[in-house]
Parts: sequence; structure tokens; C-alpha cells
Amino acid sequence: MSVISFAELGLIEPLLRALKKEDHEIPTPIQAQAIPHLLRGCDLLGSAQTGTGKTAAFALPILQHLANGKRQDKKSNSPRALILTPTRELANQVSKNFKSYGRYLNVTHAVVFGGVSVFEQARSMPRNLDVLVATPGRLLDLISQRRIFLDNLELFTLDEADRMLDMGFIHDIRKIISKLPQSRQTLFFSATMPQAAAQLANTLLKKPVQVKVDPTVCTVEKVEQKVLFVERHNKEALLLSLLENSEINRVLVFTRTKYKANTIALKLNKHNVNAEAIHGNKSQKARMQALKRFSVGQSRVLVATDVASRGIDVKDISHVINFEIPNEPESYIHRIGRTARAGATGVAISFCDSEERDFLSSIERLIKTTIRVDKEHPYHSQHAASLKPTNNTYSFGKKRFSSRSRRSGFRFQTSRSSRSY
Repeated sequence: MSVISFAELGLIEPLLRALKKEDHEIPTPIQAQAIPHLLRGCDLLGSAQTGTGKTAAFALPILQHLANGKRQDKKSNSPRALILTPTRELANQVSKNFKSYGRYLNVTHAVVFGGVSVFEQARSMPRNLDVLVATPGRLLDLISQRRIFLDNLELFTLDEADRMLDMGFIHDIRKIISKLPQSRQTLFFSATMPQAAAQLANTLLKKPVQVKVDPTVCTVEKVEQKVLFVERHNKEALLLSLLENSEINRVLVFTRTKYKANTIALKLNKHNVNAEAIHGNKSQKARMQALKRFSVGQSRVLVATDVASRGIDVKDISHVINFEIPNEPESYIHRIGRTARAGATGVAISFCDSEERDFLSSIERLIKTTIRVDKEHPYHSQHAASLKPTNNTYSFGKKRFSSRSRRSGFRFQTSRSSRSY
């Protein structure tokens, strides 16, 4: 018999009340699969992208564990549960979810990340801290200053492990792991499972239960996808043309680079389209302000890079536009998952130029679907549309490049380790 309610998962009444307050009535597949195992204290290896209800899948069992048990240590700055996330935005979003789901429980929580005063964050942490949500760099700062101790941690969650590794956090993660107690429950979530992530999971988990939500199902069933072939020099004009349609009312535009994100936002504002750019070079305050203006409708368009987009959980995003197709096919799934959230539908539009044909082919192989071509726009490029993918990609650092792109001299950013994301 399939699960039809959260009550059947064994959650306690205060959590069920909080879920009702948030209008969450039916668990998503990842929640239905993960929560019963986590309530039994199992380690878990979860494969699920953002937008599938993954945060609630680990937050609810963690809150229930903390509510049912008592603190064993007497250190006020020793959390019982740690959730490690790759970016500030995601850390903030996870923290908000813990606050919402734990509103009827006497469970304290705090969130720490780079880009703001470490002193202020340490001072604002509650006494007898239960849940700490953190990015790796800032957590290590607090540990080195003896403001946080992990000796008595009971639950450890590594969220979006693949993105952590892409961002070069592996050394920070290993330092943090070395400070964790051996006796703990560990939760490991990753949208994809590259070899490095699988190796890390093997070192962390003890006889884990494995749960998986197929990203192909999530993207294909909920999101209307289409590709528009266009030459690179016509992309900005095509974007402005699409935005003449008032039904495209809350739009997330993705680029590969910070420079391009800034350029597009400036161009849109010059044409009276309210737009904001969000990327790793923006201060934390500027990024939060941009997100707020976008979420309340003051900005119609938010232009983002892949790293900065993690943690963007804005309701009613009508369209995701891939101004530049990602050179990592997994990133496509993360991008379009920003629309069609919480059971809603959405539209994903990808601009594909002559240099991106291989990237598009890689995406279609991953999602096992041929994305519909839309020729009904004024900048359709028959040349780009008629090119056959070479399927000849090679790696440089942590990124994939197509042979066609290299011949053209097209340059991409490579990933690097940084605590400023």
C-alpha cells in the first residue's frame, strides 16, 4: 500500500501540525522513501535533485530525533545535528525550512556562512544549540576559533555532495569529517554520483539505505522543455523578444559566467525590464537583496550563474531560460528544476548556438529525451539547427568542453576552490 499522508510515515504530531501549516499534505517520493529509514536511525545515501522535497526528507527525521532525545553534553556551542551545504543561499534556505518545520518544537538552530561577520554569527548562535546549518569554510573558521565543537554530534548531513566537490571543497570536507564522532547517523545527498562522490560516501556511511529519485522523471514530467537555435550574437535580442510576452512574468536566466550575468542584467534594465544579477562576486547582502526583490516581484528577471543559483527557492517562477547551455549536462537538471516546484508546472527554454550543439546532445542523452525545437521566433538559426553533434567532449579541470568549442576559441571558466560562493 502506497503512502498517502505524512502521518503514515510515523512523524510526531508537532511536525504534522507544522506541515499542515505549510500546506504540505502528501509526501514526495524522496520523502516517502527516506523518512521511515531515517526515523529508524539508518545511514542514508540519497540521490535526488533540488525541487524534489529533499530538504524535508532529512529535516523532519532530524527534528523528530532531537525532540525525542535529550542533550548529552553540556557545551552550549556543541550542536547535536550538522547540515553542511555548498552555498550561502542553500544554507539560508535549509535553515528556513528547519525553522518552519520545527515551529512547534523546542529545538534551537543557527546558520553560518561566509561573506558576513564571523563574530556576529558566533554571537547570535543560541545557547544549547541543536541544529547548525553551515558552509564548509565558515564552519572551519568557527572550529579553529573554538566557537563550535563537534565532539558530541549525533546527526551529520552532507547536502549536494556533487556540487561540493565541483566547487573544490573536498579538503575542507575531509577536515570537518575528521572532527566528527564515530558514533553518529550520517545522511549523504547528491543529485549525481560521480566517482569522487561515491568514494566520499563509502568513507562516511555505515551500511546505508539507498534511495533514489530519477531526475529524468522530475524534469520531463513537470517542465515543458524547448530549444531555440540561435547564433550567439543574436541571443540578447532573442531574450528581449521573448520578454515582450507578459506571460513570461517571473524569469530565471542562466549564464555560465559572472561577466555575462552582469552584462545581461544591464542590457535588460536599459530596455526597461527590471532585472538583477546574482553570482559569486556579489556580496552576501547584495545577493539576499536581489533574491528578495525577485521573490516579491520587484524584479521580473533574475540572471544567475550555476553556483549562485543553489538555494534559490522562489515560488511561481514561470520560466527558466538557459541563455547559455551548461557544459555539464547535470547542471541542466538543476537549472530547470527551479521552475515546476511543489507540484506546479513550468517552462524551460534553452538558447543553443552553433558552439553548443554537443552540450545539447549530452543533455538529451542524460534525460533520455529529445528536447522539442521551437522555430517560431525571429532569430532562428538553420545553421545551428542543422549541425550534427560531434559527441566528442573532453575534460579540462572539472569542466567538459566540446571539440567544436575549442576550435572556435570559445573560453569557459574552470571551477576553483573558494569560500566566497
